[in-house]
Amino acid sequence: MSDLATERLLLHPLSPPEAVRLVAGDRASGTHWAPGYPDEGDVSGATRFLTTCEAVGDPRPFGTYEIRVKETGLAVGGVDFHGPPDENGAVTIGYGLDPGVRGRGYASEALRGLLLFARASGVTSVRGDTGHDNIGSQRVMAAAGMRLIADDGRLKFYEIAWPGRETWPGRER
Repeated sequence: MSDLATERLLLHPLSPPEAVRLVAGDRASGTHWAPGYPDEGDVSGATRFLTTCEAVGDPRPFGTYEIRVKETGLAVGGVDFHGPPDENGAVTIGYGLDPGVRGRGYASEALRGLLLFARASGVTSVRGDTGHDNIGSQRVMAAAGMRLIADDGRLKFYEIAWPGRETWPGRER
């Protein structure tokens, strides 16, 4: 599968061997990683991807993507689907960036790129959540067009849905 390109970024779909190297923290893999990448969230996403691969096969294109800066090739974070779309065509996403590159709009740009891909792929809605105190992540989802749909006092839940989606491959409406 090809990288997804945004204005400044490449969203590189991780293969299972790349995910294994990421989980192991293998900096000798040939990919240039930012100092704070991968972090706990990236390792968790890659682990979830590998677990899905073992259970049901490779979910790509609904897997884990490494966020790379086009200009330098530097891997600065990750954005992922938490699995393939459900029976209603909905997916859940997550993302994270190396602290050294935050504040440059990369997270919003990467999320917008993933949302465009999801919509073009027939996904009906995308959901995400963030900690109550994670104002930066709340701003990222809002900037990408997601709206706050619930708040349980611990987490804030966001969603974007595309009305008029009549079909999802393999699903009848």
